[in-house]
Amino acid sequence: MPSFIVHTIPGSPCARAVIATLIEKGSSFRVAGISPGAQKGEPHLARNPFGKVPVLEHGHFVLYETQAILRYLDRVLPSASLTPADPEEAARMDQIMGISDWYLFQGVNSVIGFHRIVGPRLMGLKPDEAAIAEAMPKAQVVFGEISRLLADKAFLAARTLTLANLIVAPHMDFLSQTPSGRR
Repeated sequence: MPSFIVHTIPGSPCARAVIATLIEKGSSFRVAGISPGAQKGEPHLARNPFGKVPVLEHGHFVLYETQAILRYLDRVLPSASLTPADPEEAARMDQIMGISDWYLFQGVNSVIGFHRIVGPRLMGLKPDEAAIAEAMPKAQVVFGEISRLLADKAFLAARTLTLANLIVAPHMDFLSQTPSGRR
């Protein structure tokens, strides 16, 4: 029996970061799929009162918020740490994780990804072109800054894979499926 359960709507970029971390750490886990919209009702609200995904269950311990889940997994799973020991690299990782949550997801992927992928594919909605156009300047700033921080390095925050890569990559992959993300 897997020791971790990831409650999520399949395909969620935030959940993909959690799953990638579990895979990278070599841990067994199970995905408990939630239908789109069901996260706003019980029993999911008992796991996360904000009605968001993912939620991690580890025995009796239940945790939500992607960054908290990733940091928890890095602490409790014994394989190589995904948090740099170097203070500057660790700070850069923290900064990039914040960029992911506050700018890449909020207002970019939550708008462009929703209107180009989630809404049309899962809900039969037509994209709101005005909302997408409004999100594009923010997207350009985010993509520019992530590109600047990556520069010619293989990894975002350090010389090795970190939680920063694992939280950013699913969002970038999701957006790459849209015309806006391929620019």
